Amino acid sequence: MIDRDGFRANVGIVLMQADGRVFLGKRAGGKGWQFPQGGLRIGESVEQGMFRELAEEIGLAPEDVRIVGVTRRWLRYRLPPRYQRRDQLPLCIGQKQRWYLLESLTDAPPVRFDQTDEPEFCGWRWSDWWEPVREVIHFKRPVYRRALHELGQFAFPAGLPPYPEWWDEMASS
Repeated sequence: MIDRDGFRANVGIVLMQADGRVFLGKRAGGKGWQFPQGGLRIGESVEQGMFRELAEEIGLAPEDVRIVGVTRRWLRYRLPPRYQRRDQLPLCIGQKQRWYLLESLTDAPPVRFDQTDEPEFCGWRWSDWWEPVREVIHFKRPVYRRALHELGQFAFPAGLPPYPEWWDEMASS
């Protein structure tokens, strides 16, 4: 679903362990790491899309997680021109995302990548709260910062984790 401004409606998922570490998936066929995310289908609610993407991308079911929080608004990023598919209409110039913070209900969630013919990920790891900002492709960093800041209020009610030493360098990119 692409809106009149060219942004594709999308959902992002931050899967957290009880200790505050978060799931990072290694992109299949690429070098990058990122959170699970994906486009919404026509007629699908944001929450329905989140659970569908959770199942498709990492093989988890609603009973494997608990919803902790969701961003209040759509967070947007623009795709660099080389990532825009100019031969497809309507033209998608970026993504608008609602982000969910989910808590894994087990220490070892049954992550699987064989739920689709073309898996999004080929590996995964737990990372510190802020690490995904450094690991994700550059044009998604501002959205990752905003999502982690907002969702961090749910994850860490007593205060966000301290920023890592590299934060200022990444925050300016």
